[in-house]
Amino acid sequence: MATRRTCLALDLVDDAELIADYERWHRPGETPVEIVRSIAEAGIANMEIYRAGNRLFMIIDADETYSDEAKAAADAANPHVERWIALMKRFQQPIPAAGADGTWMVMERIYALDEQLDFHGMGPGQA
Repeated sequence: MATRRTCLALDLVDDAELIADYERWHRPGETPVEIVRSIAEAGIANMEIYRAGNRLFMIIDADETYSDEAKAAADAANPHVERWIALMKRFQQPIPAAGADGTWMVMERIYALDEQLDFHGMGPGQA
């Protein structure tokens, strides 16, 4: 099954207690099952969040059934997701390049090793 990768960035409020609380909400078993289900049912095969200081980096691998528009509509109709979004907003702030809505910002990919290898006529492991 083919996947589409999307990477996003967001900042947390630079407060150690809030950051620790945000991380706690994202530990296995702490994220409400309704949220996990809404992500999986949307066609997201895998999602990971990384943190450096107060900067978050999210990787989403979605299958061919995933649609940003369908996910947004499903989220708007799901009171569990709406509550989760409201809860998470207290921890989050936009990155400097983000728009006024202050949510996760899609990042532009600027490098891919496989493209470099193809360009130079090399395969994996051929240096």
